[in-house]
Amino acid sequence: MRHYAILRLLLAGFFLYIAWPFIPEAIIQEAVLFWGVWLGFLILVIGANFATLLQMTEPPIMEQEKSKTRERA
Repeated sequence: MRHYAILRLLLAGFFLYIAWPFIPEAIIQEAVLFWGVWLGFLILVIGANFATLLQMTEPPIMEQEKSKTRERA
């Protein structure tokens, strides 16, 4: 299910595209803290999805392929 990781990377890129013009306008300390935390979270999201895409980690349980096998008595 690599397409989920690709879709999440595209969504993160879109969010960064929307937020990028507002980041340099942060003047007060709370705004700088908010954008710092937001960019840190974005880096974590991008890193986790690249790790899934490069098969360095297992995908989440909901995205793992299920193989149906019948047990014989």
